[in-house]
Amino acid sequence: MFKDADETILDEISAWKNLPAKHQPQYPDADFLQTTVEYLRTLPPLIFAGEADSLKCQIAQASRGEAFVLQGGDCAESFADATADRIRAKIRTILQMAVVLTYSGSLPVVKIGRMAGQYAKPRSYPMETRDGVDLPSYMGDAVNGHEFTEAMRIPDPHRLVEAYQHSAATLNLIRAFTNGGFADIAKVHEWNKGFSSNPAYRRYNKLASEIDRAMQFMKAAGAYSESLRTVDFYSSHEALLLDYEDAMTRIDSRTGQPYNTGAHFLWIGERTRDADGAHVEMLSHVKNPIGVKLGPSVTKDDILALIDKLNPEGEEGRLTLITRLGAQRVEELLPNIIETVRQDGRPVTWMSDPMHGNTISVGKFKTRRLDDVLDEVRGFFQVHRELGTVPGGLHIELTGDDVTEVLGGSEEIVEEALGDRYETLVDPRLNHQQSLELAFLVSEILSEDFSA
Repeated sequence: MFKDADETILDEISAWKNLPAKHQPQYPDADFLQTTVEYLRTLPPLIFAGEADSLKCQIAQASRGEAFVLQGGDCAESFADATADRIRAKIRTILQMAVVLTYSGSLPVVKIGRMAGQYAKPRSYPMETRDGVDLPSYMGDAVNGHEFTEAMRIPDPHRLVEAYQHSAATLNLIRAFTNGGFADIAKVHEWNKGFSSNPAYRRYNKLASEIDRAMQFMKAAGAYSESLRTVDFYSSHEALLLDYEDAMTRIDSRTGQPYNTGAHFLWIGERTRDADGAHVEMLSHVKNPIGVKLGPSVTKDDILALIDKLNPEGEEGRLTLITRLGAQRVEELLPNIIETVRQDGRPVTWMSDPMHGNTISVGKFKTRRLDDVLDEVRGFFQVHRELGTVPGGLHIELTGDDVTEVLGGSEEIVEEALGDRYETLVDPRLNHQQSLELAFLVSEILSEDFSA
C-alpha cells in the first residue's frame, strides 16, 4: 500500500521519536497517552499557516532593523488564571509597552504573547522532596498539578486536552480584544485607568498625552484609519511536550507544508536545544518561525549545528536566537556568539531574554532584581551597537497584575515584601509597572539609535 504525500511528511516529522528527548513527563499509562494524542489530532487547529507566515515576515523585518519584536507573558500559564480579566491585563501591558516603543523608536512593534499554550516548563530536578516525601516535580498545568500530593503530581495525559481547550479560549479572547476596539491606539489613556500615580505611570501618561495630540492631528488631517484600531497579536510557547506538539502539527491544505498549529511562534529552551535531540528534530520540519534560547554554555559548534538543522537555507525570519546570558556576562559572551553567526552568513533575528540569566533565591522565593534585568538589556543593545548588528527584540516574563515577584522598581519592592503577592507557579515575573519601566528604558535606547 502506497502512502500519500501528507503521510510521508508526517512520518519524517515523527523521526523525533527515535532521538533523545529531555524533560518529558513519565506518564504511568502509555496507552492512555496514545489515545489522548490521537484525540488531539482530531481537534481543529488553533492558528493558521497564513498567520504564521505573516509573523515570519514581520520577524524578518526585525532582523533588518525595520521593526522590533516584543514577546511577553507568564513564565507558566495556569488553567485557573485563564480568565478574561487576567488575559486582558496581560494584553494591556504588552500593548502599553508597544505604544511606548513604537512612539519613541519610530518602529513598528511585533507583538507576541507567551500566551495560549505556555502550560509546561522544564525543571532542574524530576523529583521534589518535602518532609521526606518524594513526588514528581511540577512541570506546568499541562502535565500535573501544583499541589504537593500524589494525586496531583502524577502526570495526567488528559491535561494535554485541557491545555488545548484553555489555549483555544485564550486565543478567542485575544482576537476579540485586539480586533474589537480595545487595542485602539487612540484610547491609550483608557488602558491605564485604575492605577496609582507613581513615577512610571505618570511618565506613561505624559507620553500618552503626546500620542493623543498626534492622533488628533492625524484625524484632523484625515490620516486616521481603521488600521489604528486593531493590532496583530501572535501566540507563542516553548515546544516542550513533544507528544502535544506532534499532535498539533498538521499539513497545510494550501501549501502542502507542515505547520505547528498550536502557536504562531515556537521556541526551544536552553535545556532542550541539543542539535541531535528530539526537540530540534521536530521543529526542523515545521514552517513556523521558531526561536532557540542560548545560555552561557553555548559553543560555536552548538550555534552552527542549530543553524544547519533549523535554517539550512538561510530563510529570513525563520530562526530567532534568544540570548539569556546574565547581566554580569552579556558583554563578555555575546560578541563571540554574534561573530559566529555573522561569519556563517545566514540571517537570524536577535532577541534578548534578560530574565532567566538573572534568577536568584531569597529565602524560599525565586526572584530577580529589576536592575539586573535592565542591565542585561543595556548590555545586549551596547554589544549590538558596537558590532553594527541589529538587536531585534525582547523576550520577557511579565504579568498585567500588581504582583511582588521581582525586586526593585519605582515601587521599591524589597525582600521583605516578596511574599505579599508572590503568585507565580514557577519563575518570577515583572509586574505591570516594572514592565512599563523596562519599556521606557528600551524606548530611550531605540530613540538614541534612531536619531544617530
